[in-house]
Amino acid sequence: MSRVYKIIEARAWEAAVQAGAFVGAEVDLRDGYIHLSSAAQAAQTARLHFAGRDGLLLVVVETQALGDALRWEPSRGGDLFPHLYGTLDPALAVETRPLALNAEGWPDPGPLASI
Repeated sequence: MSRVYKIIEARAWEAAVQAGAFVGAEVDLRDGYIHLSSAAQAAQTARLHFAGRDGLLLVVVETQALGDALRWEPSRGGDLFPHLYGTLDPALAVETRPLALNAEGWPDPGPLASI
């Protein structure tokens, strides 16, 4: 099964779980979709956009569960990135894990299942 990944502040995810929906972080709301990453993209996303930030989680979701709301669109360097047009139901998360900062100062998601 294919998976996509969301790096998110733990407190924002906890609020989403309580509310029953994640509507997006500030950047998601600004852009009109929830930014996600593939397994191959997650580490670079963490390094570029989350360096030095503690208190983050990696949320894992099966692509099939997102249906037609998930679109693969060109982004950084022309790579196709997964974008979710709509809210993310926290119940769809198959895994959440805390992200610790590595020696270089960015949250390292470690090895992830390829899609």
